[in-house]
Amino acid sequence: MVIIYILYIALLIIGIIAAYVCLKIKASGMNVKDFFEFIFAINDLDTLYIYSKRKSHMSDVEQKAFLKEAEKLFTKFEKIPSMIWEDEYEKYSQVLETYKSIRMLRWSETTA
Repeated sequence: MVIIYILYIALLIIGIIAAYVCLKIKASGMNVKDFFEFIFAINDLDTLYIYSKRKSHMSDVEQKAFLKEAEKLFTKFEKIPSMIWEDEYEKYSQVLETYKSIRMLRWSETTA
């Protein structure tokens, strides 16, 4: 019986902490869903950062996939204030530079 009470108290504490976190996210002007999408987008940023280092070795299909995933990533990062992800800024800027160079390369190929 005591274990059940301890379990209820633990669940109550976890619920209170989760509600507090959600209220803090809302108070800072962000949407809770956007914030949690951002958390998962950090993993995508790491993957795209690795691919951005080898941009000269990408095939056309890989370049298209990179562009598509980078656009998704940029929209997720735009919804979050930059002070939250300033630790990831170097990776973000590297992915952005690779994105720009691939877009320019593909644009020059289509206009030529």
